[in-house]
Amino acid sequence: MKIMEIEGGNDLNGTIRISGAKNATVALIPAAILTDEEATICNIPEITDTDALCDILSSLNVNVKRASESMIIDPTNIKNIEIKEEFSKKLRASYYFMGALLGKYKKAVMYFPGGCSIGARPIDLHLKGFEALGATVKNELNKYIVEAEELHGANIYLDIASVGATINIMLAAVKAKGTTIIDNAAKEPEIVNVATFLNNMGAKITGAGTSTIKIEGVDYLHKCFHEVIPDRIEAGTYIIIGALCGNPLKIDNVIPEHLDALLSKLEEMGVDLEIGADYVITSRNNYYKSTSIKTAVYPGFPTDLQQPFTVLQTQCDGKSKTTETIFENRFMHVPYLKELGADVEIKNQTATILGPSKLKGSQVVATDLRAGASMVAAALKAEGKTTITNAEHILRGYEQIVEKLTNVGAKIKIKEI
Repeated sequence: MKIMEIEGGNDLNGTIRISGAKNATVALIPAAILTDEEATICNIPEITDTDALCDILSSLNVNVKRASESMIIDPTNIKNIEIKEEFSKKLRASYYFMGALLGKYKKAVMYFPGGCSIGARPIDLHLKGFEALGATVKNELNKYIVEAEELHGANIYLDIASVGATINIMLAAVKAKGTTIIDNAAKEPEIVNVATFLNNMGAKITGAGTSTIKIEGVDYLHKCFHEVIPDRIEAGTYIIIGALCGNPLKIDNVIPEHLDALLSKLEEMGVDLEIGADYVITSRNNYYKSTSIKTAVYPGFPTDLQQPFTVLQTQCDGKSKTTETIFENRFMHVPYLKELGADVEIKNQTATILGPSKLKGSQVVATDLRAGASMVAAALKAEGKTTITNAEHILRGYEQIVEKLTNVGAKIKIKEI
């Protein structure tokens, strides 16, 4: 087990450069096996989720070359075999191999995916989409067998604008016969990034980033070069940390438009912000107005930033509220935030935060990826030493977090116990 130790109460000054988007990368890597030649992806973050996906590629006999944030994926000798549970359970996004293998070979066999325990995350919408395209789905002791004699275009309406289902259906439909329409599709920037990648290989996808996506099936996908977009969740996390501890802190290599919901809330609170074409500079203030947020699908306030944002709310004057509408277990960080001195109560998926609170170091747990990020933010603000156990969760989604924070003045280290 890894633990992270942080001596809080220090000003952070300098620049943090944002890495490639985790939530795009974990879909792009499985999508690459759809090419009939090879794909080069650059700006790939060095995170453990990337490593886990490469393990799956290796198990499928896919040739992978990695060097300095780039990856060349050559599926020429791929073997469409069962993806074992030891691989699929490492991360939620392993399910993208289901759509990619189904799209290319009309068959995929894999165990139910793993990932953070932030609530029920069924893949029903994915499976219904596959069935609409002509596949049959069998579940044998948590192993899914999805296959079709032929995949054909279909009109698919998603009951929920799910990012995972939208991408997985795109992957399965790219080589299907005819035209597929996805209605009530998710609009996240990561979906646009994946659609652009597929189009660079020769796919015919239009409407990505809107609620209606159209996919015209093609027979062949050629080699391509593609760049991962900057990680808006990593950027948002560090911007929040800047509002807590920045003096000042510059967050570089960002797309501010992807962070509109967060930035507008920060401005409402009175956070000192300078927003450039590809950067955001934040500085801590002594007074912040209380504010309320409700998580929503993009372009609403992202659920992945809810947990770090509640840390900032502990420093607001008066009563703030956060309502979580996406995942029912997204408040698992709250008991540990209270351990650090926060005044937070939860009722009916809404956290009520009274502030400002003086945070003091303690021993806490990273229960999941974004909860871990919230603990890092709180520990940097708190006086004294904080020890975060289960730090592996944090390393799943934040490239070189220790190095990036150390370079701007944080006292932080990671240990193996």
